[in-house]
Amino acid sequence: MRYLMIHLLGGVVLMVGIISYIALTGSVAFTALALDSLAQWLILAGFLLNTGAPPLSAWLPEASPSGVVFLSAYTTKTAVYVLLRGFPGAEVLIFVGLYMVFYGIVYALLENDFRRILAYSIVNQVGFMVCGIGTGMALNGAASHAFTHIIYKALLLMSAGSVLYMTGKRKCTDVGGLGQRLPLTTVCGIIGALSISSFPLTSGFISKSMISQAAADEHLAVAWFLLAAASAGVFLHAGIKFPWFVFFQKDSGLRPPDPPVNMRLAMVLFSFLCVALGVWPQPVYDFLPFPVDYVPYTGAHVVEMLQLLLFSGLAFFVMLPFMKRTLTITLDWDWWYRRFGPRVVHSIAAHGSPVDARLLLAVRRRANAVIEALFRYHGPHGILARTWATGSMVLWVAVLLGVYLVLYICVRD
Repeated sequence: MRYLMIHLLGGVVLMVGIISYIALTGSVAFTALALDSLAQWLILAGFLLNTGAPPLSAWLPEASPSGVVFLSAYTTKTAVYVLLRGFPGAEVLIFVGLYMVFYGIVYALLENDFRRILAYSIVNQVGFMVCGIGTGMALNGAASHAFTHIIYKALLLMSAGSVLYMTGKRKCTDVGGLGQRLPLTTVCGIIGALSISSFPLTSGFISKSMISQAAADEHLAVAWFLLAAASAGVFLHAGIKFPWFVFFQKDSGLRPPDPPVNMRLAMVLFSFLCVALGVWPQPVYDFLPFPVDYVPYTGAHVVEMLQLLLFSGLAFFVMLPFMKRTLTITLDWDWWYRRFGPRVVHSIAAHGSPVDARLLLAVRRRANAVIEALFRYHGPHGILARTWATGSMVLWVAVLLGVYLVLYICVRD
């Protein structure tokens, strides 16, 4: 229902923007928009909602273990593609993207449900893409990162779905110590975690770094520093937290086997793609919209990323006592309509019921007075319902004829 309501809202906003744009320009051509009219801002808002941009990002679907893999490839990536086509270089997207990046990190670190950890990481990763689109110089990086994200996010969701499918558990507090029981799932999940963290020789390394490098080339120092910090945050919540609490940590006592062969083959295939594209990125670069002269594997870049990831990993284990999860449900912006909204309604109902009762009593009294008056004259025993004698009727007829004759004579004279 939440997914349905949010996307109905997004569809309405988008359609209003499109109709307004056609009314203003008379054209249906979809080209780069300059954001100089309300119609274009409405179109942008409609597509940002589909990227999972806050405040309405809690719609990210929680489907079946296999269904969510397909949804992760389509629900946000189509919106990223449209932003690439329609809003390249829109500076507002830099701020929106940075907000999405840190929003996803914070709530993924707070989350106890490991599938929602990965859902928040979708918001985080799409934030990198949106930020790259906003710079105008990282369109190749945004496109390549969208492609590689489909692969490693699908791998992560498949490993999480395998755990859910085999154990029936989806909270970090309910699982743990599954590494020996689900060895293939564990290895594939770790490969996906390293890929999303942009570890060298994985697919994330050859795409996400293009966005950061574009920010540096554009002399966007603040954006570059924030993206670097966000890369460390990604390693904290998706690169370490997810595999640590699910496959390692304490022994939960669960003894499930690895998932069926079709699920194992899918994870192995996507693990191979994550590593193969990380080792040989040229096939991805060849399909990008603009020529690529970027070289990901330079000594400085590899050392920089390894330092960033290793120190963030050290921070995770130093702060591990504070990272332990509890049986809680994390509410973000949906607190407004899941908690605040019902409280307001209940408060209005509580304070408004006496006023409503008095108003209803006054209305009832007035209605009863009107009904009594009508009943007095038109009821079965009312004045107009009485039976009149024939003599009285003849008398009244004679009186009326007399009045008529008098009026006729007066008018005629």
